[in-house]
Amino acid sequence: MAKKRQAKILLVDDDPDFVEATKTILESKPYQVITALDGDEGLQKVSDEKPDLILLDVIMPLKDGFTVCERLKKDPQLSKIPVLMLTAFAEKRGETSIAVSQGLALEADDYIDKPVSPGELLSRVEKQLKKVEI
Repeated sequence: MAKKRQAKILLVDDDPDFVEATKTILESKPYQVITALDGDEGLQKVSDEKPDLILLDVIMPLKDGFTVCERLKKDPQLSKIPVLMLTAFAEKRGETSIAVSQGLALEADDYIDKPVSPGELLSRVEKQLKKVEI
């Protein structure tokens, strides 16, 4: 029986502490985790690494998560990669000009509110990875 390869997950978030903590949680499973700290770096790493799943923060400098997700879903080479949006949106609604409707119009595969428990994060990741053949 062929051994399944590790799922490759790209985590894009501008909060280095959140990235480190989330990477540790994900690496408790047999996942390979690649990180990016902004939308531009995230898009570059998607092209370079071809991850199986993308965890994408909504509120980031330069390109926000909605813009990144929209780009990914319009690219035929990348549109099949599941995107899990991570958001502290409910907490930060007053601090951002991003409209809630903007997020709903996108084809993100799932949304997770921050803070998220490790168990919930792993369960959502696993659910999305089942959609892709690894």
